[in-house]
Amino acid sequence: MAGHSDRGRNIGIGCFMLPLGGASGAMTGVLVSKIVQWATNGPSCQGIPTCDWYIYAGWGALLGALSLPALVTWRLLQSAPPRETSSDTNRS
Repeated sequence: MAGHSDRGRNIGIGCFMLPLGGASGAMTGVLVSKIVQWATNGPSCQGIPTCDWYIYAGWGALLGALSLPALVTWRLLQSAPPRETSSDTNRS
């Protein structure tokens, strides 16, 4: 199609990746808080991973929600490598 733009597709995929990146970033942040708590022999709270897990989860969610859509959109905007055609493979 002449003049066909993938802008709508890229925006849709980026918006779909926003909550996924936030959730995965928050989980990674809580893992980092547990590692920091272990490495610094920090206080432990009963029933939750660490006492300040919500700070790490918040920053992780923010970084994940920004980085995953940006990386996916950046990859979608890259040009595809040239494909081999059947006439290229039949040459001797």
